[in-house]
Amino acid sequence: MTKTTLYLEDDTVQTLKQLADNEGCSESDVIREALVVYQAARFRPLPKGVGDYHSGRSDVSAKAEELLRMAARGRR
Repeated sequence: MTKTTLYLEDDTVQTLKQLADNEGCSESDVIREALVVYQAARFRPLPKGVGDYHSGRSDVSAKAEELLRMAARGRR
């Protein structure tokens, strides 16, 4: 592990101390767990199949309504 220094607002330090006391662990443990949770929420993998298919068109977003109408009529 590597030692890191954080600068926190006074109220954040109090919250951190309370969380550590309530959980019965160190302040460092609280911070490490918070980072794991943050990373998992922020960097979720894309749903299966997203980005796997390419239509070859570059105007899909601009012509979305027109393309949907044509698809509903059975034309492409």
